[in-house]
Amino acid sequence: MESGAAAAGPGGRRFPFPYTPYLIQERFMAALYGALEAGRVGIFESPTGTGKSLSLICGALSWLRDFEEKKQQEEARLLAPEDSGQEGKEKRLASAGPGHPESKGTAGEPDWVTAFVQKKEERDMVERLKEEQIKRKKREDRLEKIRHNVQLKYAAKRKRSEEDETKRLLQLSKEVLSEGAGVDVLEQLDHNEEELILGEYESDEEKKVVSGLEEDDDDLEEEHVTKIYYCSRTHSQLSQFVREVQKSPFGKDTRLVSLGSRQNLCVNEEVRRLGALQLINDRCMEMQKNKHEKKGDEELEGKKRRVSRTVCPFYSYEQMQFLRDEVLVEVKDIEQLVALGRETKACPYYGSRYAIPAAQLVVLPYQMLLHEPTRNAAGVKLKDQVVIIDEAHNLIDTITCIHSAEVSGSQLCCAHSQLLQYMERYRKRLKAKNLMYIKQILYLLERFVAMLGGNVNQNPSCQAVSQPGTVLKSINDFLFQSQIDNINLFKVQRYCEKSLISRKLFGFVERYGGLATAVKTNKENQKLAGLQNFLLTLQQGSDKDGTPQSPPVEAENDQLRTASPLMQIEGFLSALTNANQDGRVILNRQGTVGQSSLKFLLLNPAVHFAKVVEECRAVIIAGGTMQPVADFREQLLSCAGVDPARVVEFSCGHVIPPDNILPIILCSGPSNQQLEFTYQTRDLPQMMDETGRILCNVCNVVPGGVVCFFPSYEYEKQVYAHWEKTGLLTRLATKKKIFQEPKKANQVEQVLVEYAKCIKRCGQAGGQMTGALLLSVVGGKMSEGINFSDDLGRCVIMVGMPYPNIKSPELQEKMTWLDKTMPRAAGQAPSRVLIENLCMKAVNQSIGRAIRHQKDFASILLLDHRYARPATFNKLPQWIRERTQVKPAFGAAFAELRKFHRGKLDAL
Repeated sequence: MESGAAAAGPGGRRFPFPYTPYLIQERFMAALYGALEAGRVGIFESPTGTGKSLSLICGALSWLRDFEEKKQQEEARLLAPEDSGQEGKEKRLASAGPGHPESKGTAGEPDWVTAFVQKKEERDMVERLKEEQIKRKKREDRLEKIRHNVQLKYAAKRKRSEEDETKRLLQLSKEVLSEGAGVDVLEQLDHNEEELILGEYESDEEKKVVSGLEEDDDDLEEEHVTKIYYCSRTHSQLSQFVREVQKSPFGKDTRLVSLGSRQNLCVNEEVRRLGALQLINDRCMEMQKNKHEKKGDEELEGKKRRVSRTVCPFYSYEQMQFLRDEVLVEVKDIEQLVALGRETKACPYYGSRYAIPAAQLVVLPYQMLLHEPTRNAAGVKLKDQVVIIDEAHNLIDTITCIHSAEVSGSQLCCAHSQLLQYMERYRKRLKAKNLMYIKQILYLLERFVAMLGGNVNQNPSCQAVSQPGTVLKSINDFLFQSQIDNINLFKVQRYCEKSLISRKLFGFVERYGGLATAVKTNKENQKLAGLQNFLLTLQQGSDKDGTPQSPPVEAENDQLRTASPLMQIEGFLSALTNANQDGRVILNRQGTVGQSSLKFLLLNPAVHFAKVVEECRAVIIAGGTMQPVADFREQLLSCAGVDPARVVEFSCGHVIPPDNILPIILCSGPSNQQLEFTYQTRDLPQMMDETGRILCNVCNVVPGGVVCFFPSYEYEKQVYAHWEKTGLLTRLATKKKIFQEPKKANQVEQVLVEYAKCIKRCGQAGGQMTGALLLSVVGGKMSEGINFSDDLGRCVIMVGMPYPNIKSPELQEKMTWLDKTMPRAAGQAPSRVLIENLCMKAVNQSIGRAIRHQKDFASILLLDHRYARPATFNKLPQWIRERTQVKPAFGAAFAELRKFHRGKLDAL
């Protein structure tokens, strides 16, 4: 496959590279170039440590550079003086390539009509090409000027400082005047409360969304140039990629823009402090609205009841234009973009979006590319562009998660309580349309709680569920049974989005944070319980502001859970608008109504991926470990309607020498106990004892760090407790200090630091203690994204096969859906293949942690005889599979292990 894919690339092509590339990198780049040129959907696998990022950068940008050159040559030929006669012009028109209008069928038309149509098409195209050329020249001149003219660079900054000073003086004058007039402070507070009241809403208006651009500029009409969209899972991975681009031969002359969420890019401290993404989004949108309503407000200056509205000082079109040009002139990552935004007092979130049309490489997180509403809001246009999705081993799960949503009973009751009180407080000020939609949302919340077996007017924590358990329903069944099938959810969703109701509600609750009694309603106190409890949590949260001890991620989730239940519910309402066959609603009734939840589960991720592959010129799905690829082909590409002939696969080996890795499948332990960790046998004392004996032997001969993966946290705890009881843990601790993977994300870093320090200390001391043993969990924090290079991971052990829990209702529903919609593969039911693939994907991710660069070496032990079955064995990554030994007895395996590590120690 590898050599065939490489041969499909341009023969003998040289790719610019910062150093002499490995042979596998050259093959990778050639195969990538070929896939982009032919408009394919490629599945590319290149193990971590083989320079995958650089291969992607140099291969893809080489193609883009050549593509732009060809396009410009084509344009020059079409715009050449008319000296080649009509025949030549027709030839030029015919070879205009994709994206240009083609001649219409002229069967039966008179010759003069055909000639007229052709002439008009030709004239139109030439005109368009001329316009594009002028715009491109204008942009290039502008960027070149900024590149070489430092004075121009800081002129905008100086102008901004002058404007700030003028504003400050104006504000001081206003304050002096208002003091003289004796303005009532309490009245002013009342005016601020106006911001909480929903504006007039027209449900079916299709107004053009206000873009916030106040000046007419040619650049706004700028067409999107052909570009590459590169996306990865996390912002740290994206920043790493941008740094690789900076180091590459393309670093100086590539127009790159990094996109991120407002949470990552906002430089307005007042908005950043809100913490939760949804709150930041809503506050930002509200401030923009205020900016456009400001002119209208100024006309009311003389009137008594004037609303005071906050606008964002960073949302200045002129400054954002300057930021856009700065971004295009020099490659910057997210951190550098934010620093520039602070320095120039321009919004990096919008400034970077204005840079998209002219950019050649756009770097963005998964969510922004794979979620269509987010994609559209960010101004990302995929038509005829190239998309590269990196770290894509969990792409199917990612799409499923992005489009799934869950709300708890306590969130539903809390949102109902807040919204009811909001409506009663402002009933007289709200327009009829707003009241109608608020009543619809209240009804939806009431019915959702009823589906969980509760009453929305009672405390959810005090209502016991009569029939605990999990029930799955189709979307239509859920809508009928909850009696909401007569409500247009699309309209309710649009109302929530446009009216910013969840933001207004949050502001209302925030306002009465200290004085719950200020919300005067005639309802009995019991109904106020939800709001008062919520206010209490809010108050406690605000008291802790000075000492942020909890991790930001968890704090954000907590805030989102308590502060804005309606925001979570909006996501659930949106999910219910999916097609009936593509998802299920899970009713999870547990203990009390508050603990119960409603969850939307997406079964068919392909429906959301189809648009990406349809619109794009080419799509590359890349990762370090893509095996088994059948999932991508069948569940994602085939279901999304991709022609199998368009799909190309490329997989390459590793750069390490074959003798730097020793993978062993171990079928039995030191006391000849067969290793088979099924749900029935793994809890047996003799299985746990045998695992401990294997680890003791391994720790005696392996220097440095040993990482041992268990199928779950529960099993790791159980085994640890058993070893503690039998004294085996004490024996292990004489050779290696034992560390356990923590469940909490904020403790992982600390454990890793201690683990690394211990290994380094033992290596230098040279005593009886030879390093450390880290007990980890498959699918946990240590099995993805963390590198156990060199001494941190000289041996990786996998205990058993980490099959997912097939009793999970969600997984069972997915299995049923696959069996109904997918053909059987090689006599196996699709559900069985799914289980096997999920298990092996997790194994491959975990064991790939050890080898991270060319000179690294490690041994890998797979403890379960079932790994030797051909179907399972073939799902290991090719570079590991080729070097794997199957050992029926422990003695032979142990001898190999000792020989391998002794040989490496002698060579050092």
